[in-house]
Order: sequence, then structure tokens, then C-alpha cells
Amino acid sequence: MYDLILFGVMLLLGFIFGQIAEKRHFRSIIQREQELRDILCFSERKIPEQGPIDAALVSGSVVISVDFFKRFVANLRNFIGGRVSAYESLLERARREAILRMKAEARARGATSVWNIRLETASISKNAAQGIGAVEVVAYGTAVTPR
Repeated sequence: MYDLILFGVMLLLGFIFGQIAEKRHFRSIIQREQELRDILCFSERKIPEQGPIDAALVSGSVVISVDFFKRFVANLRNFIGGRVSAYESLLERARREAILRMKAEARARGATSVWNIRLETASISKNAAQGIGAVEVVAYGTAVTPR
């Protein structure tokens, strides 16, 4: 009986604190995206001719963990099949945060744009059931600074 109560409490705490942390993180992402919107990002490999430039590799990396409630919901979804929406917001936050960190590094170098952007995603910290515990996203590209 105590195990069931402990499990229910863990689910409730995961839901409450997970929602609070996720909403706070999305607000922070939206604010920083507004601050860094002047740094343009492109996935094209070739930088258009625009005169002399300085180029440098910039990157941003983030590791974000999933809360207990979402992990439980995702395991249920794996059992019955279908979209795992619990992980979609996790990946969205990770990708946007990695790009923001890359843009911040580009700004620190005085760059006006970042070209050839690539994103790499990996799951790390798997639990005993081989479920996803955390994801790492790395964003990298070439920061371009006009001379």
C-alpha cells in the first residue's frame, strides 16, 4: 500500500514541478529569442558573396531531463503505441535552447549571422528499462562577422 502511495506522490510531484519548470524554461526561451533575433541563422552551406568576412565555428549544447510524470506517460504510450507527445516538448526545448546558446556565442564574437547550422541529438542517462532519461542537443554552425 505504501508503495502505491509513494508512486502516486512521485507522479504528482513530477507533474507539478515538471510543469512549473517547463513553463519557466519556455518563458526564458521566448525572451532570449527576442533578444537574439537580429542574429540570422541559415542551414545553407555556402555563404553568399558579401565582401571580406571573418568566420568561426560556434556551438551550443544542452542536456535536458524528463520528469517522472512524463516518463510514466511516455511508457504508457509505448505500451499502446502512437505519438509520444510527452517527449515532443522536451526535444523542442532542447533544440531551441541549443540554438540560443549557439547564437549567444556568435554574438559574443560580434557575428551577424550563422551559416551551415546543424543539430545533433542523443539520448543519455537511460534508466533500467532503457527509457529516455535525458536528451542532449548540440547546435553548431559557422558564425560570420563582416570586416
